[in-house]
Amino acid sequence: MENHASETKSTVIPGMRYNDCLAAIAWLCTTLGFEKHAVYMGPEDTVMHAELTLGGGMIMLGSAGNQSEYSKFVALPKEVSGRETHSIYLIVSDCDAVYAQAKSARAEIVFDLQEKSYGGKGFTCRDPEGYLWHVGTYNPWSAAAKS
Repeated sequence: MENHASETKSTVIPGMRYNDCLAAIAWLCTTLGFEKHAVYMGPEDTVMHAELTLGGGMIMLGSAGNQSEYSKFVALPKEVSGRETHSIYLIVSDCDAVYAQAKSARAEIVFDLQEKSYGGKGFTCRDPEGYLWHVGTYNPWSAAAKS
């Protein structure tokens, strides 16, 4: 089996579906600092596939209305009482600024900004459709984190 991992910046790319994917893209870019890499539109303002980047990482998004075989395996947070089955952590250089932006965007702050016992600082918020986002300065790749 051929391995293309050495040809990419990020070897793990989370995927998410949103009811209003265009609004989610705008919120993620404005509030958490993502940038649009690609957005492929479908009929009636649906997003067939979108790619947003943050540093060397990427997430892929699509409209929940895009029914496919995959649809039967996923649920939106509101469909499962706001619970999550995965977690996304964003490493940022200025956590205070992102926290202020999230509060300004009226994100639901789940865990307030605080210093972490294992290093760095961080907070957790929900986006407008209920997904959890952990944001912080802790970098597990740094030498200090490995000790």
